[in-house]
Amino acid sequence: MNGESQIIRTEYSDLMKKSYIDYAMSVIISRALPDVRDGLKPVQRRTLYDMYELGIRYDRPYRKCARIVGDTMGKYHPHGDSSIYEALVVMAQDFKKGMVLVDGHGNFGSIEGDGAAAMRYTEARLTKFTQEVCLADLDKNVIEFGPNFDETEKEPQVLPMRVPNLLVNGAEGIAVGMATSIPTHNLGEVIDAVKAYMKNNDITTKQLMKYVKGPDFPTGGIVVNKDDLPEIYETGQGKIKIRGKVEVEELKGGKKQLVITEIPYTMIGSGIGKFLNDVAGLVESKKTTDIVDISNQSSKEGIRIVLELKRGADAENLKNMLYKKTRLEDTFGVNMLAVADGRPETLGLKKIIEHHVDFQFELATRKYTTLLEKEKEKSEIQEGLIKACDVIDLIIEILRGSQSVKDARACLVNGVTDNIRFKSSISKKMAAMLRFTERQATAILEMRLYRLIGLEIEALQKEHEQTLKNIARYEDILNNYDSMAGVITDDLDAIKKEYARKRRTVIENAEAAVFEEKKVEEQEVVFLMDRFGYAKTVDPSVYERNREAADSENRYVVHCMNTGKLCLFTDTGRMHQVKVMDLPYGRFRDKGTPIDNVSNYSSSEEQIIMVFDSEQMRFARLLFATAQGMVKKVDGSEFQVSKRTIAATKLQEGDHLVSVKVINENQNVVLQTRNGYFLRFPASEVPVKKKAAVGVRGIRLQKKDELENVWLFEEGTETKVPFGEKEVTLNRLKLAKRDGAGTKNR
Repeated sequence: MNGESQIIRTEYSDLMKKSYIDYAMSVIISRALPDVRDGLKPVQRRTLYDMYELGIRYDRPYRKCARIVGDTMGKYHPHGDSSIYEALVVMAQDFKKGMVLVDGHGNFGSIEGDGAAAMRYTEARLTKFTQEVCLADLDKNVIEFGPNFDETEKEPQVLPMRVPNLLVNGAEGIAVGMATSIPTHNLGEVIDAVKAYMKNNDITTKQLMKYVKGPDFPTGGIVVNKDDLPEIYETGQGKIKIRGKVEVEELKGGKKQLVITEIPYTMIGSGIGKFLNDVAGLVESKKTTDIVDISNQSSKEGIRIVLELKRGADAENLKNMLYKKTRLEDTFGVNMLAVADGRPETLGLKKIIEHHVDFQFELATRKYTTLLEKEKEKSEIQEGLIKACDVIDLIIEILRGSQSVKDARACLVNGVTDNIRFKSSISKKMAAMLRFTERQATAILEMRLYRLIGLEIEALQKEHEQTLKNIARYEDILNNYDSMAGVITDDLDAIKKEYARKRRTVIENAEAAVFEEKKVEEQEVVFLMDRFGYAKTVDPSVYERNREAADSENRYVVHCMNTGKLCLFTDTGRMHQVKVMDLPYGRFRDKGTPIDNVSNYSSSEEQIIMVFDSEQMRFARLLFATAQGMVKKVDGSEFQVSKRTIAATKLQEGDHLVSVKVINENQNVVLQTRNGYFLRFPASEVPVKKKAAVGVRGIRLQKKDELENVWLFEEGTETKVPFGEKEVTLNRLKLAKRDGAGTKNR
């Protein structure tokens, strides 16, 4: 290179593409997706292994979570401490996991969405299940270890999980361009399915589902689309419909109450609060009048949400309404994506079990290979010691006659008798015939004298017999598929016996919830909105009785039907639609609700300039006028749209809408500017345009002046309007043409 730097020219897009793919693969493999073998993401695996390394076992005292998180971050997981603590918390939450992997002590959050306490306050340790099922045999060389991020420690590439944890505890994760969502399952059922697969590798997904009936959520609930499950478990993708469990309780006096004792898994967290709000919303919007009271009586004992009903209420219909209108019936999207053989793959039930069984055979092979080697070493030493006991006098003579350990070892291993003094030539000849192995020689040299007691020699021989039996057993396991399968099955049976529990989620085919909504009786109402934006509707008779107060206190008063919609035009040129049914209906003195709450209107960004009844507006023609003096007519039918918010007109830069009024061809238009210029012209001079048009100029404005008001009146009628401290009679103004400068009112 001669000391010169080399410039490598690369297409920028290629570089970006490569960098992005590298980043995406890193997120997919090293962060967001679980491994199919142990069902754990890297952060979970590292946290559990760190707890194992720290000795925080199930039968030892709890340790501060901050210690566990700090140690994991320093040794294995160089990311934010919050991500490690969140993973630790989730593994300790029995309402999220089928089998909790961490035994938490302190506030680890609640099913209602309360967060866990800070890690400096909480403590944790491994559960017995984790220790015996996830971390057993780590000392028997059953898994591969690799370097950690700075190559100062070794970390496991996978944990020796003895059950399909991917199914038992499920998984959730969002990677780049893909996401995983696997429901939890019943431990006993999954173990039975694994055993069935081991007996018959050609078993079908449908046959496996005789054992794994479907998901088993820790929150219970009811899966209602049983017929869809075979397809979901075949492909690894689909939608599971789950409902909460609702019971009807009889009260005194013929009253009833609905009690929700189990919720859908998807309602964990803020879902319960949202559900209570939704039920309250149904009551407020008069969708139902049968619910008298709502109370959340949930405790440590379990979920209990009580809806008290009025006498004579149709409980079954109400139950269906809750399923239909709230998240009490919800969908769990299944996407069984996991890392298999180093790459992300969507797996069906059989494929997951197949990967698990292959992994179990790999673990068993490595475990029993290690045990066999240890037993063979032990057998070699035992044979040496037994042989040594037979010639113990000769060995003692060799040891007493040796100048060093090296000489004694050489004699025991190779029969070298130089540098050793013997009592007789016979001893020397016998010593020259010795051929112990290196291991045997070491064991003999380290042997204690008490081993020469008769009973000890007997025990040694029995021990050797047991070792030979172990060797034969281990060789049988390693060389015989059925023997290895038998050992794995025995392990699974033991795990099932100790840890399996009854299914919590019911699997059935339920009919779709049919809720007969009571048809709202159509009636005329009066919409009232005050200057603070609080809106309500009242009965026309109530309005008539309080007409004077209603007109003076409210900015907008509109007669409409309770089944219709209102159109709110704002100064920004937008139109927002509001369903009249969404507004509170009641007494004249009720405060009402902010119009922001029931529409997309934002009082901080825009101002309402006119409110119309949508149905009445359909057959009308509207006059639009802007601050820069632009005017146009638009057919009301253009605003008959389904969207809640649309652009009602096009505005020039710096302009805003001043007025929207219903106009007819017989009227005169009067435009009034802030500086007191008035221009009167016939309505027919304003052209009809589309709502997306800017319009035409209505008045020529002086410098630093803008349009302030628009007035309409019928020819021949005397109409007075206020201006400043005096009144202006509109019909006395000179009739001119559109696009004039107008006359100044003095």
